Order: sequence, then C-alpha cells, then structure tokens
Amino acid sequence: MDYKQELITTIHDLNCDLSRLEGHLIQLSQTSPTAVIIPSLYEELERPALASIRDHLKQCAFVNHVIICLYADTQDKYTRAVQFFESLPQPTLILWENGPRVTGILETLRDRGLDLLHYRGKGRAVWLGLGVASLMADAIALHDADITTYDRSYPLKLLFPLLEKEFGIAFSKAYYARIGNNPRSMHGRVTRLFVAPLITSLMELFGYRDYLRYLNAYRYPLSGEFALSSDLALNTRIPANWGLEVGLLAEVYRNVALKRIAQIDLGVFEHKHQPLGTAANKGLQKMCRDILLSVLRTLTETEQVVLTADHIQALRVKFRREAQNLTRQYFVDARFNDLLYDRHKEEITLECFEQVILQAGQQYLEDPTGTQIPDWTRAIAVMPNLREQLREVVSADMAEARASAGFQFQPVPQLQSLTGSLSASN
Repeated sequence: MDYKQELITTIHDLNCDLSRLEGHLIQLSQTSPTAVIIPSLYEELERPALASIRDHLKQCAFVNHVIICLYADTQDKYTRAVQFFESLPQPTLILWENGPRVTGILETLRDRGLDLLHYRGKGRAVWLGLGVASLMADAIALHDADITTYDRSYPLKLLFPLLEKEFGIAFSKAYYARIGNNPRSMHGRVTRLFVAPLITSLMELFGYRDYLRYLNAYRYPLSGEFALSSDLALNTRIPANWGLEVGLLAEVYRNVALKRIAQIDLGVFEHKHQPLGTAANKGLQKMCRDILLSVLRTLTETEQVVLTADHIQALRVKFRREAQNLTRQYFVDARFNDLLYDRHKEEITLECFEQVILQAGQQYLEDPTGTQIPDWTRAIAVMPNLREQLREVVSADMAEARASAGFQFQPVPQLQSLTGSLSASN
C-alpha cells in the first residue's frame, strides 16, 4: 500500500467504492453544478478515443454540462461535430473557437484594447471554455480528447474533491501510470526523462525553494486532466504555449493555498503520443523548451532567483547525471513488470532533452517574458457581458448547424441516478 503524502494532498485509490462516491456526487451536483470541458481538434472526431469518451460521458449523471472547445476549419466540420455529440444527455455546448461568431467577439475585445486573437492552440481553447463554464458550474473538470483508457471514473475522481465541502479543495490534478500496449512499455517521456531530473537538478543548484518543492510534490505534473472551482477559473492566467500544464501549476501556486490543492490517482492511463521532434522547436523538444521557460520564469517571479549563463551550463551538467540515474531505475522497474524498455533509446531521448536546456536557457536570458492569456477578471472588466455573449453565439452556431443538417434539438431529459458499479481498473 502507498499512503505517502506530499506537500499537497495526495488522494490514493485504495480500492475505493466508486459507486458510493458516484451516488454522493450526484446529490452534491444538484446544488453545486459541474461541467466537463474537452478541448479538441476536429481530427479527434475521426479517431476512436473521442467516441469512447462521449459514450462514457452519457452515463455521468454527476456531470451537469459538457463544453467541447472545437477547432474546425469549415462550417461542415463544425456541423458534423454538433451531430457527433448530439446523443449526450447533458446540455452540451460545441464552442467553435475559430468560427466567425467567436472570432467576431474577440475582434470586439481587441478593439477595446485587449487582443487575444494572436493566441492560438490549446491555451485559447481552455481559456474560452473556462469562461463559459464558469457561468454554469461551481466545479469544472478538463481533460483531453485523445484518452484511450477513459471511463466515467475519471471525471468522478477529479470533481468529487471539489464538491465535498469538508475537503476544502479548490484544485485537483490527475496522476497516473502511462503504460502503453503492443508492446507493453513505459510512456510519459517528457515527465520521466525531462521534468523529473530537471526539478531535482534545479533543487540541487538553488536549494529547496518553495516553488520547486511544490512542483516536486506532483507525481505527474504534465497531466492534462484537472478540475478547479469557478472562482479559480476566473482568476487564472492560461499559458498559451506547450508549457500549459506546468504553467497552470504556477498559476495555482500563486493563487491557492497548498492545503486546498490535491492530486488524485486515475490508475493506468494512456493517450496518443507526440513525436520526439527533429529540432528544439518541434515535437516533444518544443514541449520541453516551453516547460523549461515557464519553470525558469516562475523561479524568478516567485523566488527572486537571478539566472546567469553559468547557471544554465551547470543545469545541463546536473540534468544529464540525474537523467542517467533515472534510466537505470526505470530499467529495473520495467524489467520487474515485464515491460519493454530500450535503455539505449531512452539515453538518446535524454541527450536531445539536454540540448534543449542550452537552447531554451539562452532564449530565457535574452527574453524572459512569457506568453500567458490574461485572466477572465481582466477580460470581464473590458467587456462585462463577454461570457454571456460567448454562450449566446455558441447557441447560435449550434442552431445553425442543426438547421443545416436537418435535425431538431430535443429537450434534454432530467438525468436520473445511475445504477451499476464504476470500473476501478483505469
């Protein structure tokens, strides 16, 4: 059994009774509504993972609203997405983040002095989704669209700590084991081979700074699955690059007391993989670059650490040794569990990540500014009814899509309490 607690609260799955938790969460959600946000490219609709997620969400009576933040190139693709999610029993909004109506609202915002149009990717999708969800829900869960091991225990586990008032939790973060099949092997390369040795190396260089201790407490700091209160959603700046997950943790660190932060075990977890990349601005190497820039920036902002070129060189040396030590430990763990482990390939990967440290470190010394989307409180100060306008244009987009597809919206029936047990295997 693993009972270990960290600087933040760790909620283990010690064979918990998920059916009991589900029944309680259904009751809690009647007075404290919940929402699930899924940022998605249109291409995810053509892969099996999102269809499975949709089908599991149908059974989640504790989820009161679903918001899909969709990036689609054409009206036809957006219409197909509306049809794809039409079977969900929950009130569902398909937010066409790059559609003409949403773009028009962002143009108005720009004309009033706040330009968000130059932000792209998952960061903007998350920002838009959080704004709309905060109108309707007290607790908001967010996860990616490519999870292949998904079941309804995922949103249940993420949302429950926020709605159980005795816990006092405002932010919950998933952790899990990334184990792939065909062949069975360890995944999660950026967490295992970059973030873990990076944090250890930074602590050896600068001491046990509070921010580094906080990051080190997360068992899977790069998980894309989390839940937060609507108040926190409105007061959080969203990173607009591939450092979104670790950058979001920095925002939580600034805004939330440690006793109100939790991480929760989702078990064995898997989704699609990014390529390593052939340069520092591609694939996982780009992700590592953005992560390092975020961590260095937050160290300076919160811990007053002044970085020099000598620090970057020392970090590179320490990182290599720490990462090499970890590959030996991963090898032992993998072999014991009969997992395929190519130690040579792992070493090649960490050598690529090592080069990223030099390049990203130099970039930070030249320009330490970041790319974060202003929080919603600032946007509302510019346009007080911004969230309401977004919700209205989403409804208009969906009505137009339904009319063009020749089908009518049916009123959503009241969700009833679900029976049957949840699977605890994932």
